[in-house]
Amino acid sequence: MKRNVYFVTGIDTNAGKSYATGYIARLWNSEGRRTITQKLIQTGNAGYSEDITLHRRIMGIDYTEEDRAGYTMPEIFSYPASPHLASRLDNRPVDFRKIEEATGILSDRYDRVLLEGAGGLMVPLAEDYLTIDYIREKDYPVIFVTSGKLGSINHTLLSLEAIRNRGIRLEMVVYNRYPETDDQIIGRDTERYIRRYLNRHFPDAGFMEMPRFALSR
Repeated sequence: MKRNVYFVTGIDTNAGKSYATGYIARLWNSEGRRTITQKLIQTGNAGYSEDITLHRRIMGIDYTEEDRAGYTMPEIFSYPASPHLASRLDNRPVDFRKIEEATGILSDRYDRVLLEGAGGLMVPLAEDYLTIDYIREKDYPVIFVTSGKLGSINHTLLSLEAIRNRGIRLEMVVYNRYPETDDQIIGRDTERYIRRYLNRHFPDAGFMEMPRFALSR
């Protein structure tokens, strides 16, 4: 297990994981902690990772040497689906050894690595292998991204319970306020409830509100 690797996951594919990953990397770099991001498995692309591209825009940097070498985007599949299906449609299995070797290279070169998953914790990476299985196997601490939209509180609590039951360390919950929800009453109470839940069950975990920010062009 690489102790400077943090796994970024969230409630679903539209939780804002890529924005949070890029933003935290930018923040940590500004604080003097050299940080790089990696995409565990990219689907829906060919030859590049749109999520890594977004990370770099948020971070305000060009593609790195590690991007060009493929270490930050070691597995890419063409169909926009969960990895188990995308890999089957491309007729090749996910190469987990390749991913792990790439993560190790990044971990050796940088102070911290933010490893963004695909979708949520229960997304299948292979037929009998879930994202949460990979996280537990590698013993990565989790940065969990959620929001205040209607229904998110259920998905958040289910995910946090799964994290607790698997003995995974929760590093931080990132509360994504954007896009703004139509019902601010729900949004404010969801934040209050999650903070209270964390105090009771994950007292060592951090909580971050992701602010609005401008993307670099």
